[in-house]
Amino acid sequence: MTSSGAPSGTTYASAGVDVEAGDRAVELMKEWVARTRRPETFGELGGFAGLFDASVLRTYTRPLLATSTDGVGTKVVVAQRMGVHHTIGFDLVGMVVDDIVVCGAEPLFMTDYIACGRVVPERIASIVQGIAQACVAAGCSLSGGETAEHPGLLGPDEYDIAGAVTGVVEADRLLGAHRVRAGDVLVAMASSGLHSNGYSLVRHVLERAGWALDRHVADLGRTVGEELLEPTRVYALDCLDLANNVEVHALSHVTGGGLAANLARVLPPEVSARVERSTWTPAPIFRLVGEVGGVAQDELERTLNMGVGMVAVVAADAVDDTVRRLNDRGVPAWVAGEVIAGGAGAAELQGSYAA
Repeated sequence: MTSSGAPSGTTYASAGVDVEAGDRAVELMKEWVARTRRPETFGELGGFAGLFDASVLRTYTRPLLATSTDGVGTKVVVAQRMGVHHTIGFDLVGMVVDDIVVCGAEPLFMTDYIACGRVVPERIASIVQGIAQACVAAGCSLSGGETAEHPGLLGPDEYDIAGAVTGVVEADRLLGAHRVRAGDVLVAMASSGLHSNGYSLVRHVLERAGWALDRHVADLGRTVGEELLEPTRVYALDCLDLANNVEVHALSHVTGGGLAANLARVLPPEVSARVERSTWTPAPIFRLVGEVGGVAQDELERTLNMGVGMVAVVAADAVDDTVRRLNDRGVPAWVAGEVIAGGAGAAELQGSYAA
């Protein structure tokens, strides 16, 4: 014993933090991080800070930096219980890059933060693999991150992830409510599923009904767990393609709060938006949550994206080109409504969903 009464030989590892495992995780993730490098990425993984060559901004007249930070929420619980960790990174990246692309900003670089109860190098590398692959899909660099081991705060197999992204947009190309006017058309882009919002409600419904993650559901064509883990669609490059080629006035990322609330965020007070439910059929998972949990439609629409992950507000004469470009890029898109005069900047869903 030491003079303080503590056992001799106490180490950081005996307290639950394995530094060597952390080093091993970094080695395993290097290959994936390297794939995200942009020409402006400076330095190598492992430094104290991620570096990005800002001289690229000299090509802008008035560059505006855009930034966003977010996490994945309780969707990570599903990943942990399924033992599938290589897709959750798409949910993280989608949540942040598509929040800045709505103003027309190009994502430049991202950093991530992974907190866990115990570092399992292969698991951490799998998480980072998904983040890196999604960064490639979004055209941005994964320039840095942190993995923290928190024994006692998180269980050995528990983790949470968060991230932040920085992008840039030319001031005179900024998208938003200041461009929207009556007569504009709403072009909806299909979600890949639940994305990363409303999982507390969804898990509550399914757990109360006794539906296990490995339960196969015919309407879904797969198990409950596989459906819940469907990665978030990353729209960044698709939206930037629109912004560079057609007259887009605004974009709305449909996340927490649902379609109407998020669309209202990009409307000026002198107009309103009408969304026609009859223009699409929500995927079976949305109906299933409502039926199994007895959740009213208005509650579903306030919580889940109902099949629409992004909306482009475009000039009327740009509609055909907008829909064509998105479909050609593999993003199902359709005309879902219009912007009309009056209404104090509100958005309203009308009618019934297509059968």
